Amino acid sequence: MSNVQYGISPLTWTNDDMPELGGEIPLETCLSEMAEAGFTGTELGTKYPREPEVLIPLLEKHGLVLASGWYSGNLMTLTADEEIAAMQEHIKLLKAAGCKAMVFGEVSNTVHGDINTPLSQRVILTMDEWKTYCEKLTTVSEYLLNEHDIKLSFHHHVGTICETEDDINIMMELTGDAVHLTLDTGHITYGGGNPVTMIKRWGHRIGHMHFKDLRLEVMKAARDADKSFLNAVLDGVFTVPGTGDVDYDDVFAALKERDYKGWLLVEAEQDPAKAHPLTFAKTAFENINGYANKYGL
Repeated sequence: MSNVQYGISPLTWTNDDMPELGGEIPLETCLSEMAEAGFTGTELGTKYPREPEVLIPLLEKHGLVLASGWYSGNLMTLTADEEIAAMQEHIKLLKAAGCKAMVFGEVSNTVHGDINTPLSQRVILTMDEWKTYCEKLTTVSEYLLNEHDIKLSFHHHVGTICETEDDINIMMELTGDAVHLTLDTGHITYGGGNPVTMIKRWGHRIGHMHFKDLRLEVMKAARDADKSFLNAVLDGVFTVPGTGDVDYDDVFAALKERDYKGWLLVEAEQDPAKAHPLTFAKTAFENINGYANKYGL
C-alpha cells in the first residue's frame, strides 16, 4: 500500500468563505468530478451533510472517503474545556469516517473571511498571548489524541494569528508534541515563508498536508494594494499544484526525506467561473501524482 493518498477539497468547485463562488454547483457534481479526476478522498465543505449516516454512504457511492475536515476553533475566547465541548459533533463525524487528523484553524479574531478588511489588519499576538493560547491548544490536542486517536493538525492561514514562519515556529515551540501541523504550501508562501523550510524543521509533527499553488505576481499586487484575502482569491492568487510559482520538486523531495505518510490534499480556492473545476482537478491529480511517483512517496 502506498504511504500517501490523494484527496481534494471542494473549494475547487465551491467556496466556503464566499458561498456565491460556485454556489450553484450541486454537491453531486463536486463528488462525481473529484472521483473522475482520480481522487479517493475529500474534505468537508459547507454543502456536505454533517450526519455520518448520510455523508459516509454518499461519499462511498462515489468511491470517496473523508480525509479530514476543517474545524473553526475559538480558543482565543474559549477555555480548553469549552472548546472540547464545542467540537464533540465534529469529533463524532471524523471518527465515524475513520479520519486520523482534524484540520484546526483559529477563527475567533481572523480577518480572512471579511472581504472588506485588508490583510494588514490581522491580529498579531504578544508572547504572553501566545503562551496562553498554546497551553489551551496543547490541552485540546492531548485530549483528541489520547481519547480519540485524532491528531489536531493546526492550519496556519493568511489573515489569522498564525500566518508567517515566525508565527508557526512560535506556535510549534510553545505547544506539546500532541499538537501537529497542517502545512499548506500556498498559505506559507503567501505568508512570506517557504514550505520546504517548514517541512525540514517540523516534518516530524506534520499531521496533514494541503497543496495549493500560488501566483507570486498576483500575491505581490494584492500585498502592495493592501487587499483583503478574499479579494486576492478573486484575483486568482491561488491555483492547483504545478500551475503556479511554488517549487513542488523541492516540496516533494523534502516530504520524502521526512518519510511523510498521509494525505496529499489539494486545496485551491478559485473562482469556478474562471477556473473550470474538473479541468483543474484533473491537472492537480496528474501533477501531484507525478511528483509523488518521481520522489517515491
